[in-house]
Amino acid sequence: MFEPRYNSELLQKAVDAFSRLPGIGPKSALRLALYLLRQPMEEADNLATAVTDLRHKVVYCSECRMISDAPLCPVCSDPKRDKGIICVVENVRDVMSIEHTGRYKGLYHVLGGIISPIDGIGPADLAVEPLMERLQKGNVREVILALSTTMEGETTCFYLFKKMSHYQLKITTIARGVGFGDQLEYTDELTLGRSIENRQLFKPE
Repeated sequence: MFEPRYNSELLQKAVDAFSRLPGIGPKSALRLALYLLRQPMEEADNLATAVTDLRHKVVYCSECRMISDAPLCPVCSDPKRDKGIICVVENVRDVMSIEHTGRYKGLYHVLGGIISPIDGIGPADLAVEPLMERLQKGNVREVILALSTTMEGETTCFYLFKKMSHYQLKITTIARGVGFGDQLEYTDELTLGRSIENRQLFKPE
C-alpha cells in the first residue's frame, strides 16, 4: 500500500517527477511542488501547457538539426544568413552560445554529440552523413569546426576533416581563445565571439 511521506500521494508524485530533472534533489523538488501549490491555478496550467507543448511540438530542423517550432529553423530560413558557411557544433546549446555573441552570420550543423569510444559513441551515432549530404550540394565554401577543445572534440574534428578533405572548401577551427579542454557553452560571449572571428585553418596534428 502506498504511504506518502508528505500526507499526499499527489504531492509525492509531483516531488518524484521534479526529482528526476537534472540538478534537482528531493528538497528542491519539494520546494518547487509547494511553490506551485501556492500559485493561482492559471499559473500551474500555463506551466503544464508549456511543458506539454515543448515535448509534443518542438522539432529538429530538417537542415541543421537545431531545435525549432517549424520544419526549417529561423536561422536556416533567414535569407540574410550566409549560406556558404556552416559552423559544426556538438549540441543545440552551442548554437545558442554562438548566436548570443552576435558575431556569426552563417549556418549551423548540430552533430548531436562527439566521438567518445569510452562512452560507446562512434561516428555512426552522430549526424555526420547529413552534413556530407549538405556539402555534396556544392553551395558551401567554408566549414568551421567549433567543437569543444577536449580530446574527444579534437578526435571528432580530425575525423570530420578526413571526411571533408576531398571537397573543395575551406576547413577552419575556432581560435585558441577557447582553451584546451573547454566546452563552448561555458565560454564567455566575448571570448567565443573573438574565437569565431579569428578562426584559423584546421591543421591536423
